[in-house]
Amino acid sequence: MILSFYIARKFLGMFTLVFGVFLGILMLIEVIDQLRRHAGAGISMGKAVYLSALSVPESLYQILPLVMILSAIALFLALARSSELVVVRAAGRSGLRFLMAPVATALILGALAVAVLNPLVAATSKEYDALSAAMDQGDGSILSISAEGLWLRQGDASGQSVIQAARANADGTVLYDVPFLTFVNGGPPTQRITAETARLEPGFWVLDRAKRWDLAGDNPERDAVTVAEPLQLPTDMTQDRLRDSFGTPSAVAFWNLPAYIRGLEKAGFSARSYQVWFQMEMATPLLLSAMVLIAAGFTMRHARFGKTGSMVLLALMGGFLIFFLRNFAQVLGENGQIPVLVAAWSPPLGAVLMALGLLLHLEDG
Repeated sequence: MILSFYIARKFLGMFTLVFGVFLGILMLIEVIDQLRRHAGAGISMGKAVYLSALSVPESLYQILPLVMILSAIALFLALARSSELVVVRAAGRSGLRFLMAPVATALILGALAVAVLNPLVAATSKEYDALSAAMDQGDGSILSISAEGLWLRQGDASGQSVIQAARANADGTVLYDVPFLTFVNGGPPTQRITAETARLEPGFWVLDRAKRWDLAGDNPERDAVTVAEPLQLPTDMTQDRLRDSFGTPSAVAFWNLPAYIRGLEKAGFSARSYQVWFQMEMATPLLLSAMVLIAAGFTMRHARFGKTGSMVLLALMGGFLIFFLRNFAQVLGENGQIPVLVAAWSPPLGAVLMALGLLLHLEDG
């Protein structure tokens, strides 16, 4: 037990060191990028540092498997150079039993990353997007999902329209039970239109069975007009812009994902990408443990065996391969070509099994 705590503490120290190095490098790169990107807006150094501090957590979270495998490689190389691995083996402890401490540490770090770091990343990403859009004089998010359905916002220099729909088709180009509320900039609503369906076409919405109220009149209900023919309303909305307004699944905190998925499905949108992301987050502790096992399979050996550089390179290549397969499976899962659970869990499970096979071969050999 004392040895396990010693190994776990040493591994945690290595992880903290590697994590800190990447944090410093990413922070420096991001500050320079923010100064370059917003040079036209006259951004100050303090503002650039603040924006970088909001952006860096997402980058760190994405490369967490790389940080883990580098930490594990550094741990095993340090133990090999100090001959601590030889002492542990001489004491009769097997390699697999020795690995229980770093693997358990990786599992705990993975669980903490999903439970704590993931919501932090979601919050900082939203704040960064809002501030960055404000500096770029953008419109920010145009879509929101709530219990009442979905809400859209569109506008130009003359005014804005707020669109609410009970539900929509999978890509959001057809809305059902839709009211349109038009506002003049800085003023009250001037017009309300309801329709059974609203279909997005290039340059305009096509409304079926629409009814129009002139809210600027004396009696809007008396003067309301039912339009028999399909009504066309100009819009600058496009299908690509609508799709982009959903953002990425990583912008939703892990604890809020189940409710967000239910809201998307209730509104009629496809929530498959969010379902895949949710399962991938659940599998993160296993993925980080797989990175430790891969590192151990190639570098947990005595330094006198030589070929240390080659073993480190093979371990890194194995880690990158699993990382690539994970992203590839994510794409297949989001496109519906493989089941959600297979897309999320097969890469880390396969990595664990292959790494264990390599370790068992080394133990026997």
